[in-house]
Amino acid sequence: MIRKWKRRRLTFITFLGACLILLVGYISQPIKDVDVEGMISVAHRGAASYAPENTHAAFQKGIELGADFIEADVHLSKDGELIIMHDETVDRTTNGSGLIKNMTLEELKMLEAGSHFHPDYHGEPVITLNELLESFFGQVGLLIEIKHPALYPGIEEKVVEVLSQYPATDSVIVQSFDIDSMKRIHELDPDLQIAVLMKASFVPVSLWQLDELTSFATYINFNISAVAKRTVDEIHKRGGKVLVWSKKDKRLIQKAVSYDVDGIITDFSRWPVEEDIQAVNE
Repeated sequence: MIRKWKRRRLTFITFLGACLILLVGYISQPIKDVDVEGMISVAHRGAASYAPENTHAAFQKGIELGADFIEADVHLSKDGELIIMHDETVDRTTNGSGLIKNMTLEELKMLEAGSHFHPDYHGEPVITLNELLESFFGQVGLLIEIKHPALYPGIEEKVVEVLSQYPATDSVIVQSFDIDSMKRIHELDPDLQIAVLMKASFVPVSLWQLDELTSFATYINFNISAVAKRTVDEIHKRGGKVLVWSKKDKRLIQKAVSYDVDGIITDFSRWPVEEDIQAVNE
């Protein structure tokens, strides 16, 4: 009986080992060609794998690499200026510390936002939404994400006011995880394209929720690991579009293509290109 148990245990361990070898072999395979023809490519925080995120350098690099859109995050300073930065504090990406909402534009402009990425980018400044638009409007599509709008009463009005200074905003999308904030943007300017970012806790999305969301939002955006093809199809049936975001994982990118999504938000600008394939395989 003991011998039989040992043989079974050995067989099971051998089976597990074989599965592990197959799995490692699959993951280490080079990325096969993925047809991204016609899909929107969005450089997340600019080309954030190549330059310090949410800086002029990163956005410029995204354009150079062929992005259709550059994505930028927006906060509100103490004196009401729209600041491009991902976090609500300056700690991670600058040489300063503190909440953006407690700092004036003058104080934020004294910070250095490049050295955390690489010494070559020392001196890269914090920029505003106005400066982003002045530099890049008309060159590339702009995906503007309002971060934590509940922290910044009136930020929707500020964003719409700035965008209203430009003659045509069909290449601009405003997005947020905050659905009420996006409804407010739509009320202020029904012509602006709206995108709703879906939290994992919102998934799966019911059909009646999709009816509501697509009544004011052009895009419903998901983490690719948390969306089903049926949901993408239902959004398309309602005339909506879907952008997805993902880590540097070839399988999730291939999944996005197989789901027929409208675009991919990534730290790269176009997926896959040769440099991206090398990065995933490293």
